[in-house]
Amino acid sequence: MYLTVNGAATYCYTGGKPFDAAKPTAVLIHGVVNDHSVWALQSRYLANHGWNVLAIDLPGHSRSSGEAPASVEAAADVVAALLDAAGVQRAALVGHSWGSLIALEAAARLGERVSHLVLVGTAFPMKVSPALIEASLNEPEKALRMVNVFSRSTLASPSGAGFWVYGAGLALGRRVLRSNRQVNVFHRGFVACDSYAGGEDAIARIACPVLFALGEQDQMTVPKAAQGLIGAARAAGKTVAVANLPVG
Repeated sequence: MYLTVNGAATYCYTGGKPFDAAKPTAVLIHGVVNDHSVWALQSRYLANHGWNVLAIDLPGHSRSSGEAPASVEAAADVVAALLDAAGVQRAALVGHSWGSLIALEAAARLGERVSHLVLVGTAFPMKVSPALIEASLNEPEKALRMVNVFSRSTLASPSGAGFWVYGAGLALGRRVLRSNRQVNVFHRGFVACDSYAGGEDAIARIACPVLFALGEQDQMTVPKAAQGLIGAARAAGKTVAVANLPVG
């Protein structure tokens, strides 16, 4: 499904079901050098259980045209414009990694228009190592391999079940990079994560319940890196749920 968002053709995967304005809507927001496909299973599940799904390719990523966002704030503006373009008055926002920061900032700006907020693999601040930022700019293939090693579950040895996901992750990153020859979306996304300073202010301004979904084996966004944001949400009187999952 394509929508015109801020004048640009923007792709959203709907989970194989037609969009129905009468149903509740979930917007799924991917992380750095990813696209809608990382939400394939979740999109299909939600679409078959009474939800509209808008799993977006952020501008300048994969099937979406437009300028790739250079900040969390700019990407949050895209989410708000997406709801307007789809004619959606209220939606749940779900984001992973960089997408979690985008969902958080968008929820703070949209207020009552957001029914639920889900932050998957989140952290604040979401600092990225200088070596990884440098590699994403000058040696993106090396950076992709670094990220995919860190992102792979440690629950099995390299020859164990699920190791194919490493290759799938590399293929996805390469595809997203190839989709935009004008801008290095890898480096731009990492810089956006690293420079975002508004997390605690944003969590205090949300008007909906928030779920933190954290992987106990996560090496990219370790669970302890989310504790400050969880504490800030509770201190601000928000309805908070935390799911610590035994995964990477």
